[in-house]
Order: sequence, then C-alpha cells, then structure tokens
Amino acid sequence: MEHIILGRTGLKVNKNGFGALPIQRIDFQSARRLLRRAYANGFNFFDTSRIYTDSEEKIGYALNDQRHMLLIATKTKASNREEFFRDLEESLTMLRTDYVDLYQFHNVSFCPRPGDGTGLYEAMLEAKQQGKIRFIGITTHRLAVAQEIIRSGLYDTLQYPFSYLADDREIQLVRDCKRANMGFIAMKALAGGLVSSPAAAYAFMMAFDHAVPIWGIQRESELEQFISFSDLQPRLSGDILKIIQRDKEQLQGNFCRGCGYCLPCPAGIEIPNAARMSLLLRRAPVQEYLSPAWQEKMKLITQCIGCRHCADHCPYQLDTPSLLKENYRDYLAFLEQSPLAYGAAR
Repeated sequence: MEHIILGRTGLKVNKNGFGALPIQRIDFQSARRLLRRAYANGFNFFDTSRIYTDSEEKIGYALNDQRHMLLIATKTKASNREEFFRDLEESLTMLRTDYVDLYQFHNVSFCPRPGDGTGLYEAMLEAKQQGKIRFIGITTHRLAVAQEIIRSGLYDTLQYPFSYLADDREIQLVRDCKRANMGFIAMKALAGGLVSSPAAAYAFMMAFDHAVPIWGIQRESELEQFISFSDLQPRLSGDILKIIQRDKEQLQGNFCRGCGYCLPCPAGIEIPNAARMSLLLRRAPVQEYLSPAWQEKMKLITQCIGCRHCADHCPYQLDTPSLLKENYRDYLAFLEQSPLAYGAAR
C-alpha cells in the first residue's frame, strides 16, 4: 500500500486513512472485525474524535494490542484549558493508550493562538511536553479559517473537507499546505456520501502526493473496495474522468454536504439529509427515503420556525431554510410520480 510522509510530523501514513466516525453505528464485535481487517491490510492511520460517542472506545477495544504499530488521531471541541485536559484524559482512557499521535482542535471557527485568552494552544503545548500528544493538528470546514491556520505556522496538520468537487481555492489550499510542509488530511472525500464512485474519489486523491484521505468506513464491503484499490489503483483517465465531470456538473456549488453542524434543529428536522433529499433521490437507492417514516420526517420542514440556527451554523454559508423548502417541494413531486412510494401522508 502506498504511503506518504505527513508534512513536518515525519509520520509515515498509508494513503488510505480510516475515518472512524461511522463505527458509532455498529456494535463492538462488528467494529472489531472491521478495524482488525483494516489494520491487517495496511491501514495504519485511524482518525476519531471525543464527540464520536463510542468510536474511541471501539478503537481501543479492537486494536490496543497493536498500539505501537498504529498512528491514532483524535480531536477535542474544548473551549478552555479545563475542558481540553478533561477531553484528553477521557480519550486516552477510551483508546487504552497513554499518548495520541495527533491531537486536533475539532471544527474550529477561529485559529487558536498563544496568548489569545482561551488557553487552548498553551494546553496543547503542555500536553505535548507531558508526552500525551506527539503532534498538534486542527480541523475546520471554513476556508478563510483554514487559510489563516496555514499562515500561522502553528499547526503540524490541517484537516479540511476535500473531494473532486473542490473548487480552485480549495485545491490551492491543499497546495499551500504542501508548500508550508504541513500535513493535509482530507475529510469528506466522498462529499458526505454524494460522490457516487469511490474509485473516482480514490483516483483524484492519488494526484495529491502529500494528502491522506480518511474514508468513513462502516461496512466490510466498503473496506474491501478501498483495500482493492491499493493493488489495482484507479487512474484519472477515461471513464473515471467522465464520472468526475458528471458529478461536478450536478453537485458543485449550492448543495448540503451533510456535515451536521446545523444541528440540533428546534423543529426536529433531520437537516443533513432533508436539505439534500433531491440529490439523494437521484443518486442513492430511493426506497428507504419514500417510506412513511421518511415522509413524516420531511413533513417537519413545514414546521420550520425560521430561527435560522441552521444557516448561522453552516460552514458553507448556505441559506439552509430555503434549501429545505426547495427539497421538500421536489420530494413531494417525486412522491407523486414514483411507483415505489408508500401511501402515506403528503
């Protein structure tokens, strides 16, 4: 399996990183089988977070006997020094280790710096001096913040959403990381599930020799697909380029990435799926989304109270309330036309 050096950390990371958010959704034994299979097939970089419920605990349960062979990255959403060290100690306990290779500030809206009054960066340095973390990383969904982070020179790695739907500014961001000798970790390389071809996503990532994608993996079939790519690598040519061009035409721009930072919704709307339902109906097996349960979920859009919490918290500056209404109109039209739709409330 191909490896890269993760910027100035010097860490030798396999080009397939394991994104461990989805293992929250499976039981411990299933997670153990999945993680052990990934490790046995060359995966050595596992990315999780304190807020991913039991994801850290499952990694510790499955792989603690191989700790010296792994590179583990986790994250904190702490807003002060006390929360930082509480999160770090909890992560170490769950992961069954006494250090993490990369500790990251999670989805920041600003660039923590020494002397900024939060005490966060100072806490990172203290934890590093104690030997509890090896390198300092940061994640964000905000382009301007990511650009500031690179300019700061304070961080060993940047994690940012990056897929073949990226625009020129985001591609330049990845190149800027390389120029700064800063490790780049690509989250959402499948655009939150909207990218239809893992092979095309993999081929695109191979063009960036300093970037490591972390694939969100929940099923063994998904894992096997990425394992197969390490032996027979998809190339940016022919049918792969056609897939990428088609997806760009359909998806670039004003679409919901499904990141979930708009939640919770006071009206109970399941925004990350509801705000992109039109795309899901065109690009995914549709029957699940036509069930009575999903019809009721979509109907909640009519109960929107206009608080704009979703829009205010969207890192992509989407007008989410308008997007929800558009998707509901499209959904109702689809129900009227689809022979697969269940007879439920419209």
